[in-house]
Amino acid sequence: MTSLDKPTSHRKQDGPPGATPQEEADRAVTEAALLEAFGGLRGMIETVVPGLLFVTIFTIDKDLKISAFSALAVSIVLGLARLAQRGTIKHAFSGVFGVGFGVLFAMFTGNAKDFYLPGMIYTFGLALAYILTTLAGVPLIGLILGPIFKENLSWRTRNPGRKKAYARSSWAWGLILLLKCAILFPLYWWGDTTSLGWVLVALKIPPFLLAVWLTWIFLAKAPPPIDVFAEMEAAEEAERAGKSSPSGGTSRPEAGKD
Repeated sequence: MTSLDKPTSHRKQDGPPGATPQEEADRAVTEAALLEAFGGLRGMIETVVPGLLFVTIFTIDKDLKISAFSALAVSIVLGLARLAQRGTIKHAFSGVFGVGFGVLFAMFTGNAKDFYLPGMIYTFGLALAYILTTLAGVPLIGLILGPIFKENLSWRTRNPGRKKAYARSSWAWGLILLLKCAILFPLYWWGDTTSLGWVLVALKIPPFLLAVWLTWIFLAKAPPPIDVFAEMEAAEEAERAGKSSPSGGTSRPEAGKD
């Protein structure tokens, strides 16, 4: 087992004040990874604005087409702005696809509440994915963040403390999203469009922030990730050095030997 396999022992379990430089560096890496994975403040704004625009317009004039296509238009503008600033395609168009499916559902059925249905179904499916993958031993949050931390799946077998943190985080995401669904689906079945829309907008950010905060807490107390990319580079460098050294080449006759 290499030194990278073993979590560093000098890390404290409590946060600042008194954090070591290594702890501060690990926290910074964790925060950056969470921002990259979930889009940060801008991602939250892009998630809220289309739905907020839809429910605002529909509350005022009850026009499904204007509400739906206004939400789709602003979503496309936000996505194009991401691309213009060299943002990732995932963050640029994930919202566009979600709003687009909502528009299709609502236009097909003629029921304004169906604008929200694809997103609600996605939320429920995502909640199940977090829970089921955790039960299977491959928590989804680890699959999402592993490549960002450059550890890939090394946490599954080589870093049990980190696997435990990913499992706790995935449980948190799954249960929070299930609770959100438990509020929204009864409103979809028995509430009106405006009530559902405003509650959904209100529930966009707080559950997300709670899940991200819990993930940060669990990972901040976990062992640091194993950088498998650095390991591979080191192994390749050692292999090149071995081939270029005299002992790594063909044997030479000993001096003075006939």
